[in-house]
Amino acid sequence: MIVQQMRLKKGWSQQQLADLSGLNVRTIQRIERGQSASLESFKALGAAFDVDFSELQEEAVRDIARTPEQAEIALAFSQVRAIKKFWIGVTVYLIVVGGLATINLMTHPKVLWFLYTAGIWGAVLLLRGLVVYNVIPWLGPQWEKRAVERRLGREL
Repeated sequence: MIVQQMRLKKGWSQQQLADLSGLNVRTIQRIERGQSASLESFKALGAAFDVDFSELQEEAVRDIARTPEQAEIALAFSQVRAIKKFWIGVTVYLIVVGGLATINLMTHPKVLWFLYTAGIWGAVLLLRGLVVYNVIPWLGPQWEKRAVERRLGREL
């Protein structure tokens, strides 16, 4: 979490941080999601941010026992990532379906086979958008919180 906040304050993308630190982008993504990191990864990130790597380790440990405010920030980051992922999906959908439509209309204009792909993929994308924007409340963040609390047997 602290790594993501520091990266965003600098205005860097995950790729830029990976280039500056010498780490893999997937490693940066895992660390930002709160997964554990090696000592070498913390050292590389410390060098990229020009901070002592032990500060990053301490912050990572503190993130495990989040305050309500930190939990709220983590949830907001999670929701923003889901929205970003949704719009990337919409963009890919438009490009691919546009390409399929072009190929279809150029090769077999009387049989519009691309509509099957567009319809099924579009329906799945629509459902995803409804979930991401909390239009379907039983699959949104409040549902997730209740489900996690049920699994833990206590409140978060």
